[in-house]
Amino acid sequence: MLLPKNPVVFSRYCSVNLMKKLLVIPILFLPTIGFTATSIEEVIVTSDFRDTTLLNTAASITVLDSSIIKNRQAKHLEQLLNLAPNVNFSSGASRGRFIQIRGIGERSQFIEPLNPSVGILVDGIDFTGIAGAATTMDINQIEILRGPQGTLYGANALAGLINLTANQPTEITQGNLSLGIGNHNTKTVSGALGGSLNNTMNYRVAAQSHTSDGYITNDFLQRDDTDNIDELSLRAIVDWQASEDLSFKLTLFKVDADNGYDAFSLDNTRRMLSDKPGHDRQESSAFAIHGHWQANDDFDVVSLMSYADSDLEYGYDEDWAFPSICAGQECDGWEYNSEDNYLRDRDNSTVDIKLVSKQPLRLLGKTTGWVLGVYARQQDEQLLRQYTYNTGDFTSSFETDNRALYGQFDIDIADEWILTAGLRIENRDATYSDSDGVAHSVDEDLWGGRIALQYQLDKRTMVYGLVSRGYKAGGVNSDSSLSAQDREFDTELMWNIETGIKGSWLDETLTTQISAFYQQRKDIQIKQSLVQSRDDSNASDFTDYFGNSAEGSNYGMEVEFNWLATDIFSIYGSVGLLNTSYDTPLSMSLNSRDQAHAPAYQFALGTSLQVSENLVWTVDVEGKDKFYLSSSHDEKSRSYELLNTSLSYSTDDWSASVWGRNLSDEDVIVRGFGGFGNDPRKYYATEPYYQFGEPRSFGVSGQYTF
Repeated sequence: MLLPKNPVVFSRYCSVNLMKKLLVIPILFLPTIGFTATSIEEVIVTSDFRDTTLLNTAASITVLDSSIIKNRQAKHLEQLLNLAPNVNFSSGASRGRFIQIRGIGERSQFIEPLNPSVGILVDGIDFTGIAGAATTMDINQIEILRGPQGTLYGANALAGLINLTANQPTEITQGNLSLGIGNHNTKTVSGALGGSLNNTMNYRVAAQSHTSDGYITNDFLQRDDTDNIDELSLRAIVDWQASEDLSFKLTLFKVDADNGYDAFSLDNTRRMLSDKPGHDRQESSAFAIHGHWQANDDFDVVSLMSYADSDLEYGYDEDWAFPSICAGQECDGWEYNSEDNYLRDRDNSTVDIKLVSKQPLRLLGKTTGWVLGVYARQQDEQLLRQYTYNTGDFTSSFETDNRALYGQFDIDIADEWILTAGLRIENRDATYSDSDGVAHSVDEDLWGGRIALQYQLDKRTMVYGLVSRGYKAGGVNSDSSLSAQDREFDTELMWNIETGIKGSWLDETLTTQISAFYQQRKDIQIKQSLVQSRDDSNASDFTDYFGNSAEGSNYGMEVEFNWLATDIFSIYGSVGLLNTSYDTPLSMSLNSRDQAHAPAYQFALGTSLQVSENLVWTVDVEGKDKFYLSSSHDEKSRSYELLNTSLSYSTDDWSASVWGRNLSDEDVIVRGFGGFGNDPRKYYATEPYYQFGEPRSFGVSGQYTF
């Protein structure tokens, strides 16, 4: 289906079709009582250079707090992403760890080195590209920044940035213990404890174990746990007030995920036939040291040093079947048997030191706040691929060094007017080599930045406009069978133009964020696949590689709101509208279609009802339009609407909840292939294959807080 290319027509088209879908969703009637004067709590954004309120930030940001995480019973970031407009994800693993914002982002990784489009930070620790570590253990707030973060983060945030922040230490001793069970043999045990060690030092420790048998049945092995989840998360935070002017915070973090991976069926069901199910493992040990020195009356010195050591292993049964699947049938002799396994050892270290003004300067006669900083990032990734179809293992080494200078100025140019200007200049040095003789090195200078203008219409309403520039470094394709012209690909650049309005109305019982954006992309990095038949069967081999499309555009709208309709009833939600195109495609087949993983609309709509003094009932619906699953084929996902609910009873110390997700048991496609065959019973006839997300899930949980 072709969508209108004119932005105004496109917005009207999506709005009408979205409303048609929302009208068929049953929503609770508003209780017949008066409005309340109770206001919505102010939300503080911490991922920018300095803390600021959400409604006073000239950017598109979604903030998900701990109450939303609890209502969703979300144990991983992937279970929350659909609440943010124009944010999507791809699985192809045990978790949805490949994220797209406004249609931009990777969808998978095999042997090729990857330069991510979406940055991931957990307590300041860089987990970009390996979002399997993004569990929600003791998380206080998740911030999703949409649009290029060229000034703030640099080369790995072309599409945006996601920042997860844990609950912090306090002087008062406090903690909690939580237990939960659900269908699919799901079990969660978590706890946290914090308090004061002495009059200058506080701490908080947390742990969580989350296990599940998963959502599939392996008929050949007669098991229902070959796609299981087994995740352990640990965190310790200590803050120290070393002196009146100097403070430090140490964060220790560990994730040990030993998940199964048995997700694709020859029959496109949740019933598998593999004889050697795969796995998706990640063991990460990391730390971060934050420093804050109040150097003088004019500025503070804020520093961050982090290090993460991650061992990852991802493997699967490539034939999705057992060796004798064709025994006694006409297809006997057509089958093949193969396993593919990837072991990555990744070390990542970052240093970020910035000067943050406390007293504004007078610049050109105007009051000016400022930030100046230096940044360094070093990453070393070693890969071992064990592939039974090939003789000999494949190894590669990928090392990157990033160094940057950045600055930002906030200028009060007139009454109620603020101009923000930021610039980041970054040098990237990357070296790649592998056992097939492919070698590549690049040393390039990159730059990004933003100019934003905001105007305070009144005490509670702000409008803004911004222009920002982001970049994503080029790289090399690892397969030596590619031609010389396909071996390397260029840096991608993007200009983002955005305008929006944010405000609080109805006696501060309604908050709203509305934005419209247009993104012009140059040298788009597009993942393609070469499909070749094997000599010994009709099965296919794939060669994945990146190429550059000359240009493309992504534009749309985003709406978020939260309304305390009465003293016992609230409504909240978001809507994202998106249109994408390849203005100058890599191949003619891409000229008349949307970009991959870019649904034309997605929405979330929820209600919360205070049934009694202690009982709260929440109901929410999330939905998404169908979208292309890859840029290398024309298979699409299916549009869907999912119904979720929770009923929670709370006292001062205790809480218990009954919850359910995807209550209508929809089959949601989270990854898909097209253009090849893998079933010997059909003589490898070409057909699509899909991985399905979470089906109907429900359970109970309880928490004791002290």
